Amino acid sequence: MGTFIVGAIVLGILASSVYSLVKDKRKGKSIQCGKDCNHCDRGCH
Repeated sequence: MGTFIVGAIVLGILASSVYSLVKDKRKGKSIQCGKDCNHCDRGCH
């Protein structure tokens, strides 16, 4: 029974992380930024 509880918790954390990444991606945020402003459609930082 404990294995299922821990698995559900890990699955919940994983789902939350994926949801957060998708939400940030839709807002235009990215974890990858080369700081090459010539190729960025949002302008420089």
